Amino acid sequence: MTEARGSAGPNGETHARHVPGTPCWVSLMVHSMAATQEFYGSLFGWEFRPGPQQLGPYVRALLAGHEVAGIGQLPPDRHLPLAWTPYLASDDVDLTAETVRLCGGTVGVGPLDAGDAGRLMIGSDPSGAVFGVWQAAAHLGTSIGGVSGTPAWHELLTFESVSVAKFYETVFGHEEEPVVSTDLDYVTLHVGGRPVAGIHGVGGALPRDRGPHWVTYFEVADTDEATAHVADLGGHVLKPPRDSAHGRVAMVADPEGARFSLLQRPRRP
Repeated sequence: MTEARGSAGPNGETHARHVPGTPCWVSLMVHSMAATQEFYGSLFGWEFRPGPQQLGPYVRALLAGHEVAGIGQLPPDRHLPLAWTPYLASDDVDLTAETVRLCGGTVGVGPLDAGDAGRLMIGSDPSGAVFGVWQAAAHLGTSIGGVSGTPAWHELLTFESVSVAKFYETVFGHEEEPVVSTDLDYVTLHVGGRPVAGIHGVGGALPRDRGPHWVTYFEVADTDEATAHVADLGGHVLKPPRDSAHGRVAMVADPEGARFSLLQRPRRP
């Protein structure tokens, strides 16, 4: 679980443009903006300021002045399962959208301009998992990483990894590294030799009410403490904290049901 993203200096200086194919942003569409901001503000220490309004009311979450994620307002009549959506960087979102269609995916929104911030599309892969694409202009994307409250990893839960991995490889130029295991269907996607995301084939264990979907891991200092805080704030614990090869993890959901994971990285000696 290693992210490839641009870096930001301690005084907020401009960070590097994200390499095409790397996760560069994550956003969530919700019904109650105020309650959602209160939840994540308390959990991660985020503050909020208005962002582009092309798709309705929208705010950007900031951590120590650095942009981390976005939260938007859903129309009242939309009652689909809520989920954090990762955006992958592109130098030409229109060409990426065309490639998505040619490779069996679907373009649901865009491509369209988000003011002077950049250009975006929202689509789904052939299995139905929703993702975004971001062509940066003024807004380069997430500008801080490696600290509590920032996206640390993105993992696609799907039926099987092979065909879906080929889609992302063709559309975004990812290189694949399958996990050699008889009981684990997992592919890590790389850009420039660095792991940027994972695809986990879980077959029949996929939640029937969800279908294939992306899960964002947010870094925390203490997974157990953060999990307890989620419950105190009205969220839900879906998978309690456990140790993994990459650190201590838990899967939780916010009060509206949007799932995400918490990751406490192993302490370095």
